[in-house]
Amino acid sequence: MPRIPSKRRRTALPQPLLEVRDLVTAFDTDAGQVTAVDGVSFTVEKGKTLGLVGESGCGKSVTALSIIRLLPQPMGNILGGKVLLEGKDLTQISEEEMHKVRGGRIGMIFQEPLTALNPVHRIGKQLSEVFLLHKDISRKEAWDRSIDILRKVGIPSAEVRAAEYPHQLSGGMRQRVVIAMALACKPSLVIADEPTTALDVTIQAQILELMKELQAEMGMSIIMITHDLGVIAETCDDVVVMYAGRVAEKGTVEDIFKRPAHLYTKGLLDSIPRMENERKSRLKTIEGYVPGLLELPVGARFAPRSPHPEAGEYIQSEAFKSERPGLVEIEPGHWVEDHPVVRVDKMPVQS
Repeated sequence: MPRIPSKRRRTALPQPLLEVRDLVTAFDTDAGQVTAVDGVSFTVEKGKTLGLVGESGCGKSVTALSIIRLLPQPMGNILGGKVLLEGKDLTQISEEEMHKVRGGRIGMIFQEPLTALNPVHRIGKQLSEVFLLHKDISRKEAWDRSIDILRKVGIPSAEVRAAEYPHQLSGGMRQRVVIAMALACKPSLVIADEPTTALDVTIQAQILELMKELQAEMGMSIIMITHDLGVIAETCDDVVVMYAGRVAEKGTVEDIFKRPAHLYTKGLLDSIPRMENERKSRLKTIEGYVPGLLELPVGARFAPRSPHPEAGEYIQSEAFKSERPGLVEIEPGHWVEDHPVVRVDKMPVQS
C-alpha cells in the first residue's frame, strides 16, 4: 500500500474555491433517460488537490464534464444541483460567460492528449489560440507566451516544438502540451482527467511531479480524476470515492487510506499489490460488477457486491428498491454511505 503522510486536519472553514451540491446529470438514450451522476456533493479548497476515484463507469468524468458544462449535446443534461465557483453557480450562467470560465478560470487536462489536440494545427498555434481567446494581446505576444509556457512545463527546444504537429511528439511531450494549454491563463482550478493513464511509469512520475511543482508555484486547486489509488496517495489532500454515480465515501487522504469506512473503499485498497504478499499469489478482487445505468437501484448500490452476510436479504427487501441511504459524518470531515451492508464497521467479526 502507498505510504500516506500524516496530515493535520484543517479546522478553519473558509469559502471553498469550488462547491458541488447535489449534482444530478442524465443522458437521453434510445432506451430512456439514464442518470450518470446522482446527487454528488463535494468541495475543493483553494490550493488543494481533491481526488475523484472509482472504477470505470462510476461517474467521475461525467462529473468533471458537468462542472465545465461540456456534456455531449443534446443528450447530456444537468437536471439538478449547483456548481459554485467562488459562490457563483456555473449551471445558471450563459454559454458566453461559460466560454470565459473554461480556460480562463478552469483548465482541463484531458485523458488522451492525441485526441485533445488538433492534428492539423501546429502546437504553437493551438496554444496561441488560448491566449487570444482570454487575453487582449497581439498574435506575436500570444506566440511568445506559448513558447514561455512550453518551457515552464519542461519541454526542451520550445521554439522548435511549437512549430511541430502533435503526432511528431512523444506521448509524454503531448501530455505536457495539454498541461501547458490548461495552465496558460493561470486558472484557479485545473481538472485532470486520468492525466497519466496512457504513459509508462517513469513518464507518469514526471508528469505528476510537474503538476505538483506548478501547483505550488501558481497556487491553483486540482481535481484529480483517476482509478489509480497510488496516484491519489501521492497527489491528493482530500478524496471522494464514487460508485455507480454516487458518493460512497469522502474525507482526507489519511481518512480514506488509513480508516476506510465503506466496504467498496476497503475492497479497492485490498486489491492493491503489496510487497509483503507471497510471490505469484492471487490478487484480491471485488466480486461482481458495476450495475448498468438502466438497472440502478434506489438503495445502496454496492449491496449486490458486498461481502456482508445480510446483503442478500437486503437486496430482496423493499428498502433496496425504494429507500436511498444518505451520507453520515463518522468523524469530522469523514463521510460514508449510511447503510449497514456497505459499512466496514457494521461487518460481523469472524471468529
